Amino acid sequence: MAGPVILVINPGSTSTRTALYAGEELLADQHIVCSAEDLAGCEQIADQKAFRAREVQALLDTLGRSIGDCDAVAARGGPLQPVPGGVYRINDSMLADAASEAFTEHVSKLACIIAAELTAGTDVPGFIVDPVSTDEFDELSRISGLKELPRKSLLHALNIKRAARRFAEQAGRGVDELNLIVAHLGGGISIAVSRGGRLIDAVDANGEGPFSPERSGGLRVDALVKLVTQGDADFAAIRKRLTREGGLMSHLGTTDARDVERRAGDGDERAKLIYEAMAYGIAKHIAALAAAVAGQVDAVVLTGGLARSTMLTDWIGQRVGFLAPVHLEPGENEMDALREGAARALAGQEAIRIYPTGQCE
Repeated sequence: MAGPVILVINPGSTSTRTALYAGEELLADQHIVCSAEDLAGCEQIADQKAFRAREVQALLDTLGRSIGDCDAVAARGGPLQPVPGGVYRINDSMLADAASEAFTEHVSKLACIIAAELTAGTDVPGFIVDPVSTDEFDELSRISGLKELPRKSLLHALNIKRAARRFAEQAGRGVDELNLIVAHLGGGISIAVSRGGRLIDAVDANGEGPFSPERSGGLRVDALVKLVTQGDADFAAIRKRLTREGGLMSHLGTTDARDVERRAGDGDERAKLIYEAMAYGIAKHIAALAAAVAGQVDAVVLTGGLARSTMLTDWIGQRVGFLAPVHLEPGENEMDALREGAARALAGQEAIRIYPTGQCE
């Protein structure tokens, strides 16, 4: 028997990925880049729901399948209320928050809405897995230097938790037995410390931590305040500069780390300096997070698309190897992580949680 049939929905800022699995077998994988025409008519994220839903339905139609043929739908979890990591059944509270403007606007919030509409009137369950708003911080980790601005957990929890589980499996241990520092290295960068399977502290390039291919990472507060208060730039323009035009883009005019690595290898000293500075920043924050577990780190795990860059991972490894062995788990792996989470829930291997309390069903 192949295993449960699971439809996976993963909308990104410029594309929609959909996949259908039977057990571990990938039956079909569809990656549709959103057309300029589709995006041009959408002032709000919610306006994209109709054409994104059509793209998901197109995969089923191509295969001659219906939603009733599926055992579950696994949707990417967007920025919602802070919740512990895990598998959450899509419910009315989640859908209301996903439709609300009270939380960070990101197209990933549409995934659970599309899943709910697809499964309406059926007994096919819809789940999200380890959303970006996964919050397992220790109380110490929440305290910042301004009481009005506590530190928040916002990270690539889906891939980070999968990489931690994968390492534990390969080591023949339970993830709850290990202290791991896991760095997701992609267009954005998140670094988290996993103690006993809980992400008790983290940094991300949206607001702090190292710069990434397109994000500025942490900046001097006085310099940032000066930048924000100068000129006529509004919040959206400043946010774009920090999250889309920062990092490698700011320094080198590209977000393509492969191009930067090629330039560095061809003797471009500026490209080499900036790329190594990104590696240095990543390593520095990995080392800092080791303090959360008093230096008792079993492994440093590097994941995400940039974990395929030998130049980058070698530089990081040279600086953090003193902490623990460095293990590579390259790739985004979001589709597999979503499928695996839903499969664990269907098999009773992981309790299904209730949003937003985090309690188990």
